[in-house]
Parts: sequence; C-alpha cells; structure tokens
Amino acid sequence: MSHNRREFLITGTGVAVGALLPDVFRETAAAAPKSDRPGGRETVLVVIQLTGGNDGLNTVIPFNDPVYLSERPKLKQPAASVHKIDSELAFHPVMSGFSKLLEDSKLAVVQGVGYPNPNRSHFESMDIWHRGLVPKLQLGNESERYGWIGRSLPKLGGSGVAIHIGEGEGPLALFSTTGHAPALKSLQDYQLRLGTGPSAESKRKLIERLAAPHVADAASVRNIRGAGRIRGRWQRPPRGTKSSNGLLDLVRSSARQTYESSQRMQKAAKDLKGKEATGYPQTGLANRLKLMARLIDAGVPERVYYTSLDGFDTHAAQGRTHPNLLRELSDAVAAFYKDVKGHGHHKRVLVMTFSEFGRRVRENGSDGTDHGAASQMFLVGDAVKPGLIGKHPSLADLVNGDLKFHTDFRGVYATVLKQWLHVEPEPILGRKFPLLPLFAKTA
Repeated sequence: MSHNRREFLITGTGVAVGALLPDVFRETAAAAPKSDRPGGRETVLVVIQLTGGNDGLNTVIPFNDPVYLSERPKLKQPAASVHKIDSELAFHPVMSGFSKLLEDSKLAVVQGVGYPNPNRSHFESMDIWHRGLVPKLQLGNESERYGWIGRSLPKLGGSGVAIHIGEGEGPLALFSTTGHAPALKSLQDYQLRLGTGPSAESKRKLIERLAAPHVADAASVRNIRGAGRIRGRWQRPPRGTKSSNGLLDLVRSSARQTYESSQRMQKAAKDLKGKEATGYPQTGLANRLKLMARLIDAGVPERVYYTSLDGFDTHAAQGRTHPNLLRELSDAVAAFYKDVKGHGHHKRVLVMTFSEFGRRVRENGSDGTDHGAASQMFLVGDAVKPGLIGKHPSLADLVNGDLKFHTDFRGVYATVLKQWLHVEPEPILGRKFPLLPLFAKTA
C-alpha cells in the first residue's frame, strides 16, 4: 500500500488521521507487539556501514611487516603506539574501545573479506554488498531487486522489521517488497503528531476511536477514492458483524497497533527522562547507536537496525581524517555495548560492520590510499567467537596491488542469517555458502 493510501481522512473532524502517524509507524505498525507486553526477545542485528572504502591495513595493522613499513612511509603506525592483538597485528592507536572489547572477549575480527572479481566503483561494489549477490541477476526472479536483509524480513517471523537510523532514504540492503525501510532520526519521530492546544485532545480521541476493535463496518465508508482516502462517519456495527472491506480492516488494525506502539514509546521516553545514558562520546554515530539502545530497551519490534558512518574515501590526507573516523567507530560501539549490557540485552544484540572495499597496500602521492579489495569485518557481542577469524592476507602476494580475499562476505551473511537471525540463507543469497566459525554461542 502506497503512502497516499494511508493518508486516510475522516470527514466531520477535519483531521487527516494518516498525517498524525509518523512514517516509521505506518511502515512497522503491523508488526508491533501488543501494548500489554514488551517487544519480542528475539535476537537483534545492528549493521554499521563504513561508507567510502575503509583502509583495513591501517585499521588492523600488520605493524611489523616489512612490506607495510616500506609501502607506507607516511601512513604507517609505529609499533610503540598501536593496540596489539598478537605479535603481528594491532588496532590503530585511536581504537582503544575496540581493544577493550577484544580484551573482554566481545569482538571478532573477520579477516580477508571480499568477493571474486572485485569492483572498485563505490556504487557498484556497495550495490553488491547490499544485495548480497555476485554477480547481480543471480536469483533469476524479482527478489534480486531487493537487499539481502529486505529479502530476509518475511522469513524472520514474529516482528521481522528493519529500521534505518539516520538521514535520508533507507539503504538498498533493507529494501523489500514493502519498499524502503523507515528512517528514524530521533525519539520524537516515534510519537503521534497531535500538536498542542484544544484540538490535540480531539485528535487523540479520534485515534483511540479508530484504534478500538470493531469500530467500523464497511457500510459506514461512503467511498474509497483512488487516492485511498476513506470518507464517512465511523460508527459501531451491529454485534457480530465483521467488515468486508480489506483496506478498512488494514487501516483499523494498523491504527490500533500504531497507537499502542506510540503509547509504549511515549511511556518509555517519559521513563527515560532524566536517565539519559552516559558514557557516549558526542559524535553522530554515538548518538545514532544511543537511539538504537533506547529503542531496544523500550521493546519496539525491530529485529535489524542499520546505520552508516561516512568519509572513508581517503584518497588524500588520510593521516588527518582516518584516525578520527576510527576513533568515532571504536568509541561509539564500545559505549553502545556497555549500554545494552547495562540494560540486560547484551546476549541478544550483535553488531556487524562492513565497508564496500579496502584500500591499496601502497600509499599514493597525496598522502592517502586508493581503492583496493579485501578488508575486514567486525562482529561485536556476547555470542561472538572472540579474536582473529581467518588469516591476514599477505602483503607480498597481491593482485594488481590489492590484497587477496579468502573469505567471501556472503559466507559471513550466511552465518549471521543461519545462526543469529535463524533464517535459511540459501534462498536469500542464491546458493549455499560454507558457514564460518563466527559464534561461540548463539541466543
């Protein structure tokens, strides 16, 4: 159903009911849990997209490798300042948050991740990661239009809902048969738009009336216009009468569940007032993750949260920009894990990061790095198998100046789908991929 078919109008009130409901509710209302119980206890996946092609070699650093030291005379990080993972690899000096997560056995580093015949175009490579299809047109049906998460949503069961936290339209990864995933910027987006003054109460009563069970019969609907506006007076039908109008039933059901969800979120916002989570840095990613933590704790039905951190296309002056990005990522994720653990959700929340490609081994003449291929993915949570997963690619055995991949990213997706979200991965990804040792335990 298109958005304009949700913008239903009830005459005599002058209230466009649909306009009172935030987009995020109009997308997720049907999956919202009942108001007398919290959201489902299912596992939750948080995806962080590192947009632009993160330089994996200055993220997980082979600090003693002679090739690294010679090919990166300006960008190399000295062994004395890095956070060592083992005798060969280390986190960038600014990544103390990730280092602590690893020390606490809450972080996995999946090395050498990529795909065959890598594409160095931001758009094309990101498209491949979002769809989970290499090459495209792999499934042979319409579902290949959708993202890998979007194709998974109907199979999640229960409250299989995904949400994008951030500006703009939801990413292709979340695109599904119902369209783009809803986007949310703040907790206020999760409240009914009732305004203030005397009219606010009448609007609230209207929503309550619409949300009540068995409120209207199809006979009370005067007509349904092409734009989907339902006009007429709402009246209680005779006892035992059911509506024969599918659109009306959907509107009523969505309104009821929307109202219940909004009430729950408003209560959560009230309960959280004055109890703002502490320990988060003042960065954009940290604020987005903090919002996710609040929604998870409030029991909303989302199973997948998605956000991004931009700026990783470091062709020039990488030494100034890249450390700031890595610090923002590391500190924000560490604070998020501490937050969800403090509220008892750490066993059911998994964070996964990815970037569309890595960077070249050799730094360029602008004190930066150019588009490359294989890099790493990070997984954070109680369930992960901590430490290094897979061998770090050789810096001496390259393909056109790029690191060779040994772990197909679709194997990571398949393992997360199967062992974390409990969805069969083969129909989603088009073929079978070997599962990887990513988890020590699953929820």
